[in-house]
Amino acid sequence: MELPRRERQDELLRPGELLSLRERLRIKAAKQDITTVVACAFDHRTRMLPFIFADLRMAPAGSRAIGAAMVDAGFEKTRIVLQQWNKNFRPSQMRLDGRIPDIFMVSSMQLHAAACQDLIRDANRIDEAHRPLIIVGGPKVIYEPWDVFSSNPEDPWGADVVVTGEEYVLLSLIESLLEIRAAGESIRKTFQRARNSGMVDAIPGLVYANHGPAGNAVELVDTGIQQLVGDLDELPHPVLGYKLLEPPSRLATLGSKPVPPERVRKLSPIGSLVLTFGCKFACEYCPIPAYNQRQHRVKSGERIADEFIQLYKNYGMRYFFGSDDNFFNDHKRTLDICEKLAHTVIDGKPVRKIARWGTEVTVHDTLKLKEHIPLIRSAGVRALWMGVEDMTATLVNKGQTTSKTLEAFNLLKKHGVAAMPMMMHHDDQPLVSNSDKPYGLLNQVRLLRKAGAASMQVLMLVPATGSKLFTGTYTSGMAYESVAGRKVEEHMLGGNYVIASNHKQPWRKQANILISYAYFYNPLRFLKSIAFPVTRLYLMDSGMQVIGMWGLAQTALHTSGWLLRLMTGKIERKSAPPNTQLPFRAPDGGSASHALPGTPLVMLRLPDRKSDMGEPAEDATAIPLRILAS
Repeated sequence: MELPRRERQDELLRPGELLSLRERLRIKAAKQDITTVVACAFDHRTRMLPFIFADLRMAPAGSRAIGAAMVDAGFEKTRIVLQQWNKNFRPSQMRLDGRIPDIFMVSSMQLHAAACQDLIRDANRIDEAHRPLIIVGGPKVIYEPWDVFSSNPEDPWGADVVVTGEEYVLLSLIESLLEIRAAGESIRKTFQRARNSGMVDAIPGLVYANHGPAGNAVELVDTGIQQLVGDLDELPHPVLGYKLLEPPSRLATLGSKPVPPERVRKLSPIGSLVLTFGCKFACEYCPIPAYNQRQHRVKSGERIADEFIQLYKNYGMRYFFGSDDNFFNDHKRTLDICEKLAHTVIDGKPVRKIARWGTEVTVHDTLKLKEHIPLIRSAGVRALWMGVEDMTATLVNKGQTTSKTLEAFNLLKKHGVAAMPMMMHHDDQPLVSNSDKPYGLLNQVRLLRKAGAASMQVLMLVPATGSKLFTGTYTSGMAYESVAGRKVEEHMLGGNYVIASNHKQPWRKQANILISYAYFYNPLRFLKSIAFPVTRLYLMDSGMQVIGMWGLAQTALHTSGWLLRLMTGKIERKSAPPNTQLPFRAPDGGSASHALPGTPLVMLRLPDRKSDMGEPAEDATAIPLRILAS
């Protein structure tokens, strides 16, 4: 299921290419009057540990980045709607600047696929003459783009186009459309002309549908794997996205104005920022290396410092989370960033007094940088989410051992940086082990807490789209179709539900997750954390206990019924991964880059044949070929 890699030396855009595109679009946008709405899909059934609190109090970086790119390119009439805050939002009722927007975009993770589809369906209720161009992006469609196109003639809903890449792909598409847009023509009509002429086929990173007479999709076309921007300093500034947020509301419509600047900090006290992309490890359950074309991309320390400064000055934001894959991945670049931040001054104070932030790292790289932890703390780092997975490296080996993991945690504890372990539970791991080797889940949780863990994340290993293990998890029969008659749904793919297991009593795995959380988050530990906190950060330990107990209650409420089904019901298993029944091809008729092995027949059309009398034959000849994804 891993995404294929572009030709070597062709993975990245030329330096400055995104900057040039942004400049060209500003000129074109000044001659247009285009309104856009960006919706972040959110399924409220996912409100559990470890995501609870941050899911509502941290405006997502992805949808904000798209909004910032649109404004930066000159499209000032843009609004970002978060379903986290606007549960009842309906695209069919949205109006911006007094009219239906020209472009409607949806960003979605796989967990929120049902909400994403509902948004698209509702947007399709807008009459054809006024319907906006519907563009879908985000992690869900990067790996499963077919899931937002309906092949049912009786229910022909769907997106117009999917962006399987980043900002550059979206802006390239819009630039191409503006070059041919006729006076008074809707953007959607312009796209349809561009699609039918093959014009958009030259933009890598798009998937679109060809339609039948009823308006349903009959085949999909994949323009290939995107090129990535190498220098993340070329990305639009995140300060632009925060000024576009739709205020929280129970209404189905949009408000007259976005959230005022003075209220942004209250609604989103944590700012999510892109600092780096990529990871040098190649874990079989992780799609990150393949998505990034085995590249590591970063922002400069100067750019990151400016983002902290501007977000603080414009919105009063002081807490940030770096949405990194592994911030410590490149040691030299990490130290360059931290050195710059450590010497940054905001309102006459060092950055560590104003901005406090955290991000994701590995145990291996933390120990490689152990002499520099004081510098990293001086840069404002106060928490590090550690990809421990399994301390004994039985599940996955990223250079960690029990002794190395405890050394890293104690090192961070000594220097006042909170360690936030991320654990993975699996079939072979018991709840408790009696041997000297701390193999049991509770054994590891206890050791990590003692070493200074301020929070705990325990998730079950599940099929991860885009990873090496994805297809095999299904073909081996490990993944569940249903349990006691209840189908496995995409909102259950976050790791809180046991949905892929060969264990004879999978309900025990489900119970182990709840028990480990209850062991870590409980009233007694909360009281102890007030008197004897495991971290030097004031009230962080007790604060995380409060959030954890609240999250545990929600997790138990959502998953206890599933536990009972696992205990008493019949388990039906899948034999193949989710896939499309639509033909799926590249523009030239070759393999689609985003197709799974076993995709449906692709129909390749030959030129119209001539009859013996020199007239066209009744139909063009269609040759079915089974083309498997590479």
